[in-house]
Amino acid sequence: MTDQIHFEVFGNLGKITLNRPKALNALTTEMCKAMTKVMLAWQDDPRIGAVLIEGAGDRAFCAGGDIIMLHESGKTGDGRAEEFWRTEYALNELIHRYKKPFIAMIDGIVMGGGVGLSVHGRLRVAGDKTLFAMPETGIGYFPDVGGTYFLPRLGRGIGNWLGLTGARLKTEQTCAFGIANVYIPSENHEAFMTALGKAPLDGLDGPVMEVIKHFVKQPDMPDMLPEAIEAFDKDTLPEIYTSLKADKSEWAAKQLSLLERNSPLAIYITFEALRRGGHFSFREAMRQELDLSLNFMHIDDFYEGVRAAVIDKDRNPKWAAASIDDVNFDDIRQAFEQAKDELQFLD
Repeated sequence: MTDQIHFEVFGNLGKITLNRPKALNALTTEMCKAMTKVMLAWQDDPRIGAVLIEGAGDRAFCAGGDIIMLHESGKTGDGRAEEFWRTEYALNELIHRYKKPFIAMIDGIVMGGGVGLSVHGRLRVAGDKTLFAMPETGIGYFPDVGGTYFLPRLGRGIGNWLGLTGARLKTEQTCAFGIANVYIPSENHEAFMTALGKAPLDGLDGPVMEVIKHFVKQPDMPDMLPEAIEAFDKDTLPEIYTSLKADKSEWAAKQLSLLERNSPLAIYITFEALRRGGHFSFREAMRQELDLSLNFMHIDDFYEGVRAAVIDKDRNPKWAAASIDDVNFDDIRQAFEQAKDELQFLD
C-alpha cells in the first residue's frame, strides 16, 4: 500500500484502487511500478482468482498520466519521462495478456493512461458516469497506452474519429462500441465488488460471469452516428478532410472544428500510427508507441500543447504547422524512428 495506490485482498479477489482523486487518479511512475509488482505476484498466487481495479472518488477512474512531469522531463532531459513510458507500456502489455480475469470499473473519466489500464483487460464495467476519450492530439501528442492497437480494431472509421478528434463518449456509446463490455449502474458497483469478494473465484471467467449476471443491465441505446462518420474511413488524411468539407451536416462541421483546433503534426502522426497499428500485434504496437513517445520529446507541438492546456491554460496553442497542408513529412518520418533500446516486456 502507498498513498497513491492501495491493494487489498478479500476472498479470492485482488483489488487495486488508484488513490489520487484530487488529481483524477492520474498515473505516476511509482503507481505503475507498484501495480506491476503486485499483479505479477497475484498472477502466480493460487489464492487469487481475479483482479479488479477501480479509481477512488466519484469523478474519475483515471484521467491519464502526469503530463506536467512529462513536459518538465522532456525540457530537462532527465529521463523521468522515458522511465514512465517504459514502465507504463510494459504494464499495459501485462494487462493485455493477464492469465486471470482482470476487471476494470471504468466509471467517471477514462482518458489516456486510464484507457491503458482498462481496455486491454477482459472485463470493462461501465457505470452511469463513464466518460471515455483519447484527446492527445489536442496537446500535440498521440493516443498511446495501446491506443494505436485497439482504436483501429473498433473499425477504421470509428478508430480514426476517436483518435484524431479526441471525441468524448458517454456510457451508451462506450458500451455500443465494445470499449466497455459490461454495464452495471453506478449505485450497484459496491454491491458487485462485495459479491465478487465472496464468490469462489478460481482464475477462470466462469465464476466471475456468474456474479456479473446478477448485476448487469442493458444500457440505453445511444443516438445513431450520422452517415458522415464514413468520412473517417479513408486511406489518406486529406481524404478525411475533403469528405468532411463536402458533407454539409452540422456533425461534419463540428468534427472539422475539432480537428482544426488540434496539432496538425500530431494528427498526421496519429493517422499513420493507427494505420500501422491496425496490422500490428499488441507487442509490435507498444514498441512503436515507445518510439513515438520518445521522439515526441523533440517535437515542439507537444510542449506548446501542454503549456496551453495545463500550464498557462490559455487554450490557445501556436502549432508549428498552420494546417495539415503545411506539415513537413520529414517530421512525420522522424517521429517513427526506432529508439536505441526496445521496450522490455515482463516475461
